[in-house]
Amino acid sequence: MTTTGTPSPVTHTVADTGATAHTRVTAVRRGALVSAVVGVMTTGRRVREGVATAAERLVETVTPAGWPALGAATVGMGVGWVFGWIEWMLAGAASLVLLVMSLPFLFGARAYDVVVRLDHERVVAGGEVTGRIEIRNRGGRTVLPGRIDLPVGDGLVEFGVPLLRGGASTAQPVTIPTPRRGIIPVGPPTAVRTDPVGLLRREHAWDDVRRLYVHPRTVAVPSTSAGLVRDLEGRPSRRLVDADMSFHAIREYQPGDARRQIHWKSTAKTGRLMVRQFEETRRSRMAIVLSLAEADYADADEFEVAVGCAASLGVQGIRDGRDLEVVTGAEIPRVVRGRLRAIRTLSAASPRALLDGCAGIDALEHTMPLEEVCRLTVESSQALSVAFVVCGSRVTLSRLRQAALAFPEDTAVIAVLCDERAHPRLRPLGSLTVLTVGLLDDLGGLLLRGAQT
Repeated sequence: MTTTGTPSPVTHTVADTGATAHTRVTAVRRGALVSAVVGVMTTGRRVREGVATAAERLVETVTPAGWPALGAATVGMGVGWVFGWIEWMLAGAASLVLLVMSLPFLFGARAYDVVVRLDHERVVAGGEVTGRIEIRNRGGRTVLPGRIDLPVGDGLVEFGVPLLRGGASTAQPVTIPTPRRGIIPVGPPTAVRTDPVGLLRREHAWDDVRRLYVHPRTVAVPSTSAGLVRDLEGRPSRRLVDADMSFHAIREYQPGDARRQIHWKSTAKTGRLMVRQFEETRRSRMAIVLSLAEADYADADEFEVAVGCAASLGVQGIRDGRDLEVVTGAEIPRVVRGRLRAIRTLSAASPRALLDGCAGIDALEHTMPLEEVCRLTVESSQALSVAFVVCGSRVTLSRLRQAALAFPEDTAVIAVLCDERAHPRLRPLGSLTVLTVGLLDDLGGLLLRGAQT
């Protein structure tokens, strides 16, 4: 039985003797004791959480220069008070006053509205991006001068914020150099409040993070339909249509056929109307296989030349209206290397999408060999008309032959061997054509030379 309220005795009458027994309910006392214990435990947990939060904020607020001052204030005041040492008490009091005077400089970190604006979010490697950072005091009170830190990649750009009255704003220019290809995160901007001595520090970060895509440098190359690889008609399919580029046969005219397809010579011979019939063609399908293995390249600059070659060929293929696949090896953990096969396909929906994907690729230490990447590309793709294999100078000709053997016989395979120390040249090796590229600018000339020969 559960009893609430003030406990009261309960009277029971014993029928045999007529005696009266008094029983006192103690359940409420036991409940009060349990409640007291639970309350103490809850209070203790809250105190621990409060102390942990205070300690965390103290660690975030006190700078390395501020810890000696905090230690001097604590130890100086305590030791001076216990032992009556006036010098220690004065040193502790001076440190405490210095810390207290630093507190007003920490206020106002959340009073700003900060917006980062970039003139362009995509740029070619070797250029720079300009923009500005806009800072506004969204409150009605004057905010003391401060600082805004803007992370840019692995670096940090600092902006001094002047004294801003309520509602006032300021803007400062931003210039970001982009010497190399990659994806550079810009932000989040962080308001930093600190005292003139640098004892205390308070930060507030916003969620505004921009991504700056630094595209690889590309060059103009001949059209894939007029250069080294001529594949105007595409590959014929088995579907029969009335009008296309691949002629199939002559058949008798049927109602509804287009009159422009009537073959008059056959009509004159047979005495019946005859029309031309065609096989439906499709657009040529091209694959670009780029090796990402670090061991295939002499240095990072050679890898950048390879990325630029693959991007140049891919952009031209998209402009030619080809069905394009840009394939690279995927990173494979060491523990499963040799047992896992994986490739990565970059988006080729548009030149911008392809260049965005090329901006984010890096050379990998653990990935599939080039030959395996080509083999898996053939297994996962439809019939290919043209295949470009782009790699570094450390890939031997025998490995290139093995990579070319992964493709069907009717696929034209061109290997682009990037070697900064070699002269540009074109070498036919059976059904494989090898282009040795020393500089990115050599690619277009080699493709034109191959078309002429």
